[in-house]
Amino acid sequence: MRCLPALAFLVVLAGAAHGSTPFAFNLPSGSHAVGLRVVLQYDYSRTYRGAVDILGRPYTGERARPIQTLIWYPAEAFGARLKFGDYTALFASEQEFAASPDRAAAVVAEARGRFDADSDAPMQAIRDAKPAPGRYPVVIYAPSLSAPAFENADLCEYLASFGYVVVASPDMGAHTRGMTADLEGVEVQAQDISFLIGFVRTLPQVDASAIAVGGFSWGGISNLFAAARDNRIRALIMYDSSARYFPKLIEESKYVVPENVTIPVLFFTQKEIPLEGLSGTPMVSGANALKRLTHCDLTTVRMHAMEHRHFSSLFDRSPKVWSTLSQGDYSPEEISESYAWVARYTERFLAAWFKGDAAAQEFLAATPAKNGVRAHLLAVDRRPAKGAPATIESFTSELGTKGFSHAAEVYAAMKAADKDFKLEEQKINQWGYALMADDHVPEAIEVFKLNTTLYPDSANTYDSLAKSYERSGQKALAIQFYEKSLQMNPDDQNGKEHLKKLKSAEPRP
Repeated sequence: MRCLPALAFLVVLAGAAHGSTPFAFNLPSGSHAVGLRVVLQYDYSRTYRGAVDILGRPYTGERARPIQTLIWYPAEAFGARLKFGDYTALFASEQEFAASPDRAAAVVAEARGRFDADSDAPMQAIRDAKPAPGRYPVVIYAPSLSAPAFENADLCEYLASFGYVVVASPDMGAHTRGMTADLEGVEVQAQDISFLIGFVRTLPQVDASAIAVGGFSWGGISNLFAAARDNRIRALIMYDSSARYFPKLIEESKYVVPENVTIPVLFFTQKEIPLEGLSGTPMVSGANALKRLTHCDLTTVRMHAMEHRHFSSLFDRSPKVWSTLSQGDYSPEEISESYAWVARYTERFLAAWFKGDAAAQEFLAATPAKNGVRAHLLAVDRRPAKGAPATIESFTSELGTKGFSHAAEVYAAMKAADKDFKLEEQKINQWGYALMADDHVPEAIEVFKLNTTLYPDSANTYDSLAKSYERSGQKALAIQFYEKSLQMNPDDQNGKEHLKKLKSAEPRP
């Protein structure tokens, strides 16, 4: 099995047989102990359960979307550390927060029957440990298709030990436990991400100005969708993201535009595979999303030894996964080592951008060999941001830097860079009036002048320009453009009144 870009967790592990696994995560932790808290909450803005159950009877339980929330955080060390079985026990409360003990036990037993990890394997986190003092940057972790929140518990614990609050919830469909590999599905997970961001902002241990979202596979396209609508996200981390394999979903969304991403991105990819080999999947058709990330600082790390599934320590803990591993040039030990380098590069990326850590910045800029990576394990490519994206926001920023008198020049440059760049007449008009309301009349005049250039057949653009000249006391120009507007729209009574007032105030010869 060479590539699983939208792999459903429960499908992969079906029929697994218990046994040993060569996976090991022995990377030294940071200076903090790690706590784990589980919060069972609902997103009351969305409905998860239908009005009737599967038997057609009225559903009497909570119908809002359940969000089982796992929080890893820097803690003060005390108490016994978790075992991996404590994580798999959380299957019981993914959908039903108040399930009976028998029901909860059945759900966990069923899940463990499909998942053959060693339940006694020691982990780092301490359940409900006392939080360490201070405020810490946040990482929202988005799991792969249908995976549980603890899919990458090893990575999440590791980051928390370095001073990050890491939060995750299960990847579930709009109305069922299984996620759907379609536009609805990716938007549902993107909404979950934004819900979690809203939640973490209420936590006293959180620095809400520094929020990153990391996602594996399906979660790695959902975080791109989330960032397109949520400006609280300040960095993205993608672990062999489905954004690479499902570009058609990006195009179908209309609002997700990789060229508009300006926050830093860390993008991990699996060993080289030809995308042509995935051509049987219709979602593959479309422009390459990775190549379209042109206006952000992009660090791409290609993991030569890792197949898609190895970016999840949950998969790596399954003997079933290792039993189906294709024969290649890399040993299980090298794959475990590669996973550790994924964690290390993630931590250094976050430290560089959120903590201003000079050593972390040097690490990212250095060659893998200088960082102590064996040459055959990975390759790193860094591509700095190239200019500003052609958006109304970047257009406004450019005018703020160069001056509003350069509006036509800046617009022409952005249009040349992106032929699809467009400023809508109504939005320009609203912008001009907002400037006038704040007494930035000279700037408003320049904005309205641009609108007349872009939309010369619109009477309203000349009327607005006339009003800005009137407001600035330039009566002759105000009269000129009121007259032009009325030539195009003679029924404009408001324009007639303004013109009459201006002309009556003109000095007599």
